[in-house]
Amino acid sequence: MEELLWLDRAIHIFFGVLWIGLLYYFNFVQVPAMAEAAADKDGPGPAAIGKYVAPRALLYFRHAALGTWVTGAWYMMAIYGHSAWTLGIGKESLATTCIGIGAWLGTIMLFNVWVLIWPNQKKVLGIVPATDAEKAAAKRVAFLASRSNTAMSIPMLMFMMASNHGLPFF
Repeated sequence: MEELLWLDRAIHIFFGVLWIGLLYYFNFVQVPAMAEAAADKDGPGPAAIGKYVAPRALLYFRHAALGTWVTGAWYMMAIYGHSAWTLGIGKESLATTCIGIGAWLGTIMLFNVWVLIWPNQKKVLGIVPATDAEKAAAKRVAFLASRSNTAMSIPMLMFMMASNHGLPFF
């Protein structure tokens, strides 16, 4: 069992780095680059990014999110049991509460990826048909969900680390 936990944790870290790395790429690199490309009337436009880069990056992004959540949930259940999902309130240690808060933030972020970001990005990128008005609305929803995930990523990581390393900020 010890070896499986080590392997699961390693896979969880791999997927987590991939997920958060792509999240930061989208928010700090791709979105501003697409805006600049759209504004550059003499340039190639945003089509190359939207047609070739974004769909592939979103494929890795959403599956990294799922892989992170599944491996993290399995590891958390093996170490903390069900009480982490209920934040261990009144039953367990502060570590259980911290990992539970981190897990719930990760769950919200996973929801955002699969329910808000991906379906709306399919409209924005033309993977599914949408009117210009639908694309504009989809762009806004995907943007807000992605920015929300970026904002939640640091507290999520801090709570998860606090479960093993303590709470320097409490």
